Amino acid sequence: MKIDSHQHFWKYDPIRDSWIDDSMETIRRDFFPDDLEDLLEQNGIDGCVAVQADQSEKETEFLLHLANENNFIKGVVGWVDLCASNVSERLGHFSKNPYFKGVRHILQAENNDFMLQKSFQHGIEQLKQFDLSYDILVFPNQLKNSIALVERFPEQRFVLDHLGKPNIKDGEMDNWRADIEALAKHPNVYCKLSGMVTEADWNNWKPHDIYPYIEKIINAFGTDRIMYGSDWPVCLLAGKYDEVFGIVKEYIRQLTKDEQNNILGGAAASFYKLSA
Repeated sequence: MKIDSHQHFWKYDPIRDSWIDDSMETIRRDFFPDDLEDLLEQNGIDGCVAVQADQSEKETEFLLHLANENNFIKGVVGWVDLCASNVSERLGHFSKNPYFKGVRHILQAENNDFMLQKSFQHGIEQLKQFDLSYDILVFPNQLKNSIALVERFPEQRFVLDHLGKPNIKDGEMDNWRADIEALAKHPNVYCKLSGMVTEADWNNWKPHDIYPYIEKIINAFGTDRIMYGSDWPVCLLAGKYDEVFGIVKEYIRQLTKDEQNNILGGAAASFYKLSA
């Protein structure tokens, strides 16, 4: 089963979605399952994981509704307030839906120490009882605290979104690589090959700008803890779906068939516990 482990849906709201600024006019509209299904089929992908883009339970309900209505949406990574005193109750509520697979908070929008505060870590601690994963969305300067976070929860499943958002556009790698290698030493942490074209030069990137970052991720995590994700429709800012998928597909041709299958679906299915 081939899986796109990271994509989004939304009904565009100019106030809620103010992060979509003037430079992002391409994605300043609605994106629903009908817009994605044909793209997945054309690229031989069997299903996807829908990830939250808004910090609200309404967003989680919206994504779960879409998953209930569309068989190719295999799982949802939603949002629950992990700092709330009733976090366990809310996680229990959403966990009644079999498509609810994990939680994400947009840590890149918080100060660096947010993830280390007691209330947030209390929320992370509650995930395991519901067998839920956690998606880490951070900038490179937040990776050290991400390492500290995962060290405190060795039994919790974590996945790093977008490679930790390295500065591909300027070819920066050294500090990012050292932190990635430290993070990857924790066997409960996976990584998504996603969000790469939007960290490159949107209008002038070439696959060879991105390949060195994929190489470092594979060297650090191995192929059994890496999963492909398109980051559609955000990826449309810098490339079409088939171009984004093509970067990963072309690079991993050098790997064995089993290793390719892990990256293109096996790791995602295992991590998120997806059903066909």
